[in-house]
Amino acid sequence: MFECQEISAEHKDLIHDVSYDYYGDRIATCSSDQYVKVWDRNEEGKWILSSCWKGHSASVWKVTWAHPEFGQVLATCSFDRTATVWEEIVGDTPGPGKSGQRHWMRRTNLVDSRTSVTDVKFGPKAQGLQLATCSAEGIIRIYEAPDVMNLSQWTLQHEVQCKLSLSCLTWNCSLSRAHPPMIAVGSDEPGSGGKVFIYEYSENSRKWIKLDTVSCITEPVHDIAFAPNLGRTFHILGVATNNVRIINLTPTDDEQSQQSGITKLDIQTVAQFDEHGSTVWRVCWNVNGSVLCSSGDDGCVRMFRIHSKTLWKQEGVLKGDGNQVPTAMEAAQSGPQHIPQGSPVGSIASQTARYIKLGSISQPSREPWY
Repeated sequence: MFECQEISAEHKDLIHDVSYDYYGDRIATCSSDQYVKVWDRNEEGKWILSSCWKGHSASVWKVTWAHPEFGQVLATCSFDRTATVWEEIVGDTPGPGKSGQRHWMRRTNLVDSRTSVTDVKFGPKAQGLQLATCSAEGIIRIYEAPDVMNLSQWTLQHEVQCKLSLSCLTWNCSLSRAHPPMIAVGSDEPGSGGKVFIYEYSENSRKWIKLDTVSCITEPVHDIAFAPNLGRTFHILGVATNNVRIINLTPTDDEQSQQSGITKLDIQTVAQFDEHGSTVWRVCWNVNGSVLCSSGDDGCVRMFRIHSKTLWKQEGVLKGDGNQVPTAMEAAQSGPQHIPQGSPVGSIASQTARYIKLGSISQPSREPWY
């Protein structure tokens, strides 16, 4: 059990994104004050601000870590129409018994977009060092570093044109070689029609091909995330709109798809959760893709667990202050009882699991993305 700890981000404005590194010992944050900050967890489990720098000339929307195989590398994107790759450099040791000074160096600035770059994600490490961006002009761009030892050189490999303004993207990190590289993107552009699009890389044509549109999602999409796939024959997609949606994407092995080399998907909405009762801003998965977490304007983090391929249930709710609140099922099982306001985690006897707050980064206000 961890002690509850409050983390003061010291950003001057709204924090837009928070990203853990691969091992969970470092956190990167970005915000409207144009700054990027990195936090390290020390031996006592406390989060210490280790680096802070001005990353862009406008609001920074997203920050993400590369796989540690490529070093300590971050990517950010901004309203200033750029995406930037940063690398942490350890300087010379200043004296006996002292550790080297660390600082983050801008390795490259990707300036192909003509509008706000709304999301940035590193690709699966098995594909080398690749970086995908999406923008408000409706274009997905895939970059690659030919030499992972020289992060100042990136080549634009692909540009994929979408019909709508894009707000978020996610790679499908499947470990199976039978699954070609896949990207899902979401749009927050108002209007009718599907707002989630699935693309797959075709080895035959050497291009990214649009496989399908998730037509059942017509509300603006704020975040999207593929579940880690450690051996499933199908893919799971979490989507944040005005609620939480969980979508199964099952490749169909028919003669037509085998001849064309393009996967055909059976798309099924297996869960929809309206418990937030407000806009949902973020979704993320645990390491094996069995639990989806979401956060929304209701000030709560909600956790949903898979019980079978098509059965999902809400498993827990955390308030912004770290206190756990009962789900509707837990409240019904426990019967009528008085729960004091602000009661600590674990005060409800019927609960079988505890979620412990490790830290938080809070801001007093919220503003539109862009």
